Amino acid sequence: MQHTTRRAALLAGAGTLALSLALAGCTSDDGAASPSGSGTAGGSTAAATGPVTLVTHDSFSVDKKQLAAFEKQTGITVKIIKQGDAGQLTNQLVLTKDSPLGDAVFGIDNTFATRAVDAGVLADHVPASQPSAADQYAVDGADGKQQLTPIDYGDVCLNVDHAWFTKKGVAEPKTLDDLTQSAYKDLTVVENPATSSPGLAFLLATVGAKGEDGYLDYWKALKANGLKVDQGWEDAYYTDFSGADGKGPRPIVLSYSSSPAFTLSKDKASTTTGALLDTCFRQVEYAGVLSGAKNPAAAAKVVDFLQSTEVQSTIPDLMYMYPVDPAATIPAAWKKFAPLATKPFDVPAADITQHREQWIKDWTAAVVG
Repeated sequence: MQHTTRRAALLAGAGTLALSLALAGCTSDDGAASPSGSGTAGGSTAAATGPVTLVTHDSFSVDKKQLAAFEKQTGITVKIIKQGDAGQLTNQLVLTKDSPLGDAVFGIDNTFATRAVDAGVLADHVPASQPSAADQYAVDGADGKQQLTPIDYGDVCLNVDHAWFTKKGVAEPKTLDDLTQSAYKDLTVVENPATSSPGLAFLLATVGAKGEDGYLDYWKALKANGLKVDQGWEDAYYTDFSGADGKGPRPIVLSYSSSPAFTLSKDKASTTTGALLDTCFRQVEYAGVLSGAKNPAAAAKVVDFLQSTEVQSTIPDLMYMYPVDPAATIPAAWKKFAPLATKPFDVPAADITQHREQWIKDWTAAVVG
């Protein structure tokens, strides 16, 4: 992609009073770390104040007023360091695990989660009030204790440009197999799984759909049908896709199920693009406390902050993803134009861990050459 560079840096203004009330429940009267966060520092009783370095992917965005309110309420100051997309971020954390880049992380996703956990990058931490709906996405370490806290999720799916297909009088594709048909020759652009996290998510979707023995044959058929592969989401969506501004040559692009909520008509009654919900892989993004953090108690509070309902309610506009907290506010347009897939393709985490690098290598040989 960088998959995260696609996200608009919209700053939604939010009142600080509600956030302050919520944060008051996350910090004890004396400023010490709450028991729920004690796993991050082996039971450390250090005060949860002071500076925290948050290492993120390139398009992490947080409401500035909310962050300022958090810092004022807790006495924690947050410095943000960006490290590329989810894959680059994870790689950097693994390479620097003995001298960590910061105290907390946001942006490791489920395609790379096991790599970070297995490398010992993360400390144990369960947020003070994690929504039960988020439990299904949490990732545990070898000790069976939670290390990665789910923050948001979304479906990586193929998107189509409605206007292009209407103008050409061609029926829109619906399934993965449709894309190999001659009617869709030279119409599809996707991202490279070796350099893009949505690209990797889509590679996993094809593994889930076709199996380890069949996914490469599917990709070879796509290549024979004029598939284009870009390095990242931004090039694919804003340069090659016709539905972004009407100038790209290809009406089928790999993006997200939420993308159509950002291509609305002027009256907001319709959208000019649509997601193919039978082509999706669900991506989950996480936060966590880094093992060896200089300020683990405060880092735990930053992770909890990212999972607070107030912050969760800004995620759709700031990072184009669904919040894991069901109490968070979802934009009205999302309910109509950004539905999630009912049956996204899935690959077990253990299989991703075991085969990810080989799948990428084999895909590169078959598709890029």
